[in-house]
Amino acid sequence: MKSERGYTLIECLVYIAALIVVLNLAFDAWFHYDRHTNSMRRNANDIVRTLLAGEQWRADVRTATAPPHAIPNGIAIPHRNGEITYTFVDGDVWRQVGKAHDIALKHVQTSTMSDDSRPNVHAWRWELELATPQKAVRVRPLFSFTAVPGSQS
Repeated sequence: MKSERGYTLIECLVYIAALIVVLNLAFDAWFHYDRHTNSMRRNANDIVRTLLAGEQWRADVRTATAPPHAIPNGIAIPHRNGEITYTFVDGDVWRQVGKAHDIALKHVQTSTMSDDSRPNVHAWRWELELATPQKAVRVRPLFSFTAVPGSQS
């Protein structure tokens, strides 16, 4: 008699179950990778946009034609062509030059622009914390910028 080898139905079901387990683990790993990649990309974009806004603020303070002064929720910076104001309203920092009103930075939780005078130096400090979509955050997104007005002539 010839002996024929083949797969039984039970063996096929075991192989299919093992394949399903492996695919399930692979999908779970890919899902976590994708979620963490998107979170990292969002954090990097937040850092870049905050640094750009901070550098714009510092440039405005440095090129002031007179000493800046505090206004409610912000700062007013005198310039040749008028006054540049930064105000914090409803989670956004607004920059106004003349009648043009633009959002300098979105999704801000707290923002404080204050006089940071030191001996022989009159500086300004902008401290802000970005709003985060996560409830529990390991590292709070805090930023601090310092600028010294240029020569007022």
